Amino acid sequence: MINGHTELIAHIGFPTHTFKSPMIYNPYFNEAGINAVVVPMGCRPEHYGALLKSVFLLENIRGALITMPHKVSTVGLMDEVTATVRVAGACNAVKRLADGRLVGDMFDGAGFVRGVQRKGFDLRAKRVLVVGTGGVGCAIAASLAGAGVAAISLFDVNSACSQALAQRLQDNYPHIEVRSGSNDPAEHDLVVNATPLGMNEGDPLPLDVSRLSPETFVGEVVMKAETTAFLAAAQARGCRTQVGTDMLYEQIPAYLEFFGLPTTTAEVLRRVAQLSY
Repeated sequence: MINGHTELIAHIGFPTHTFKSPMIYNPYFNEAGINAVVVPMGCRPEHYGALLKSVFLLENIRGALITMPHKVSTVGLMDEVTATVRVAGACNAVKRLADGRLVGDMFDGAGFVRGVQRKGFDLRAKRVLVVGTGGVGCAIAASLAGAGVAAISLFDVNSACSQALAQRLQDNYPHIEVRSGSNDPAEHDLVVNATPLGMNEGDPLPLDVSRLSPETFVGEVVMKAETTAFLAAAQARGCRTQVGTDMLYEQIPAYLEFFGLPTTTAEVLRRVAQLSY
């Protein structure tokens, strides 16, 4: 029930028909007795700056979830951003501080990192490879850097994209060894497919799985299938793995903490979600 005490979380993007967050957050709020609601708001790019500022003039706004195509443009609208945002070059969560300033953070990568950590994999001082340095790859690399890894290798078919991310990582985390230009998974403790490869039947694998060590942890961002061809190949090598949907469910507790709302676990969110694909 929405009433005069309900706090709003704006879910801003365009188009809205692909939004899944309301079908996860709102059932959770209902079950937990939290008087808040996630509301989809469709906004074209040319109106976004004005809308975002206007939304935060509301007294009962708790925060905003930002999705495509606004994640990059949000950065320049913030009064303050985290190191994760500076490295990722994008922002997907906004809240208003007590003094009225808007602060932005990025949780796409946090979902991936939290999932890996909850599976017992300690990221500190590890060597990681991120294949694909588009939006999600940048966010994952940023969160891995924040989690204390020792070295990050980057690869993208667009070498300028991976080189730009490498520079942002070095600027913000000068103690981390950063390389770009190779997708060889050998001698890495964690390997991430952050490309769309695996979305379509017959897609090539993102790297040479024969070069994977059985001790390497392998993660995926593609959600088309629970076990993609890449994850199946990694499992056949003896690797521990993380499926793509874990990143979605694991980032929501981080959002809830950012907004100052009672948090939960990915397991609870999976149970209450009312997703329709």
